[in-house]
Amino acid sequence: MAIQKPTQSELDILSILWQKGPLTVRDVHEIYTRRKSEVGYTTVLKFMQVMHEKGLLSRDTTSRAHVYETAVPVEEMQSLLVKEMLDGPFLGSAKSLVLRALSTSPSTPEELDEIRQLIDQLANQKEK
Repeated sequence: MAIQKPTQSELDILSILWQKGPLTVRDVHEIYTRRKSEVGYTTVLKFMQVMHEKGLLSRDTTSRAHVYETAVPVEEMQSLLVKEMLDGPFLGSAKSLVLRALSTSPSTPEELDEIRQLIDQLANQKEK
C-alpha cells in the first residue's frame, strides 16, 4: 500500500511519535499544545483516528488508553516528501534542493562533514 501524504497537522503528530515513541492520545495532546497552539483533545484524537485509517499510525488497544505509534518509518516519510518536493518546486534538481536546504538552515560542522562524506561516497560509486 502506498503511503498517503500527511497534512501539516498529521506531520506534527508523526514527528512527536518519531521523537518520543508510542504514546497515548493524551500524551500527544500535551506535547502538541506545548509545541504548537492550544488545540482540543478531541481534535487530536480525531487526527490520530484518521491517521490510523490512512495507515500512518498503528494502535494498541489492549489497555483502556489506546497507545499509538507510527506505522511509517521516518526515513520512508522523508523520502516521500523529498521526492514530492524534488518533482514539484525544484523541477527535478537535487542540486537546487540541497543548496536551498543548506542556505535556509544552518548546519553544524558535523553535519557538513557527513554531507561531504556522502558526496564523496556517491562520487566514488559513479566512478566504478
